[in-house]
Amino acid sequence: MANYVLVHGAWHAGADLEGVASLIRAMGHDVHTPTIKGNRRGDLKTVGLSEAIESIVEYLEETGSEDAILVGHSYGGMVITGVADRILRRIRRLVYWNAYVPNDGESIQDMTSPHQVAAIEALAAERNDGSVVLPFLFFRETFINDGDLETAQKAYNRLNPHPMQTFRDKICLSTNPADMKVGKSYINCTEDTVASHSHPWHPRLSEKLGLFRLIQIPGSHEISFTHPERIARAIVEAGRD
Repeated sequence: MANYVLVHGAWHAGADLEGVASLIRAMGHDVHTPTIKGNRRGDLKTVGLSEAIESIVEYLEETGSEDAILVGHSYGGMVITGVADRILRRIRRLVYWNAYVPNDGESIQDMTSPHQVAAIEALAAERNDGSVVLPFLFFRETFINDGDLETAQKAYNRLNPHPMQTFRDKICLSTNPADMKVGKSYINCTEDTVASHSHPWHPRLSEKLGLFRLIQIPGSHEISFTHPERIARAIVEAGRD
């Protein structure tokens, strides 16, 4: 039995991964789905990346999690990297799922194509609380392109405004991921176009892990809503010894 901690991406919360978590639990594993600070209902949207990382550090310490397989989806890759840098002793393996892999001093915006950065900044400028919200059409065509309209609408209705500063902040690391003394895996959903195919998730970001296990499966960025059984199996495969 393994201990999985699933760390969600931007605009999401831990509850959005419960469908996947229940399938992994059915395989005999422990699974936790915390929500990152800034993504909880009622959270201030001025939260920065360091606060977001610290919230998951605190979660692991408060719950006494040991030997954790820490899975980060998308923005969650930034968070699990920062967590590992601070409390590597609690972690058995890092699993990046179509996730950002930062080196010291990098932000999400540094790893994103310029036209996407401009688009997200324009969306953030429309709000006055520090958050950014995705338009449905963008979410439908880019995030959940393998789902039907009903599935896409239900998933979109679960999203919450995301703190924009977490995209701008540069991470502070004492050790880059490639040099971390821990097992690493990368799950690449091959129809995921959130990272444009001119700036792909894999191998552009995955290769920054150094030695890692690669798992590739068909699916979009929101495979947890469209094919939860597929990503559940991939997570277990990525986390195995």
